[in-house]
Amino acid sequence: MAESSDKHAYGYLTHAEVRFLEAACERLIPTDDLGPGAKAAGVTVYIDLHLQSEWGTHGRNYRSGPWLDGTPQQGYQSRLTPQEMYRAAIRETDLHCTAQYGKNFDALSGEQQDEVLLAMEHNKLDLPSVSSRVFFDMLWRNTEEGFFADPIYGGNQGNVGWKLLGFPGVSSTIYRELLSSKEVYRAEPVSILDIKSGKASVDGQGFPKHIPIKPV
Repeated sequence: MAESSDKHAYGYLTHAEVRFLEAACERLIPTDDLGPGAKAAGVTVYIDLHLQSEWGTHGRNYRSGPWLDGTPQQGYQSRLTPQEMYRAAIRETDLHCTAQYGKNFDALSGEQQDEVLLAMEHNKLDLPSVSSRVFFDMLWRNTEEGFFADPIYGGNQGNVGWKLLGFPGVSSTIYRELLSSKEVYRAEPVSILDIKSGKASVDGQGFPKHIPIKPV
């Protein structure tokens, strides 16, 4: 299995799949003046861990069909597990990109990558095994989750997603006391991972001690 520069040993994704996802997720949440994007946040790590879970294998889902097109309210209807969906969609998208542009998705220019993602979003990219729109919706949802979920799940590394939102993470005693206040609460984000790893201090009640951010 693949291993990234941050030394995460990927348990499901291959090298080619990691390169595809790092490029695709970075186009969905790019690094810009507001801060780091999906790649720096470790969104691909989150997706890999998520795919290894029961969610990735549909371990608790009924899988005997019949397989019919459902309504949006009925949720995921594909006969493929998320593991199978990612594997097939990435392989077939790369084959499309090679035929269309002469390169795999991760080697395309940013504009070309956006063209491919936009075609997938609007179901205008015909893939043999999967609906490109269904895959795009799953990829976008997982990218959001990986960017904003607690870092204990593999993504949002360095709390970059929370810093972007101004979200303090696990609530402190002071934060709980100010819930009814109209005053803006600014503090360095604290995650469950920060507490478990000892990076963040806790008070006698077990709540993290937030470090206030002074207004600029």
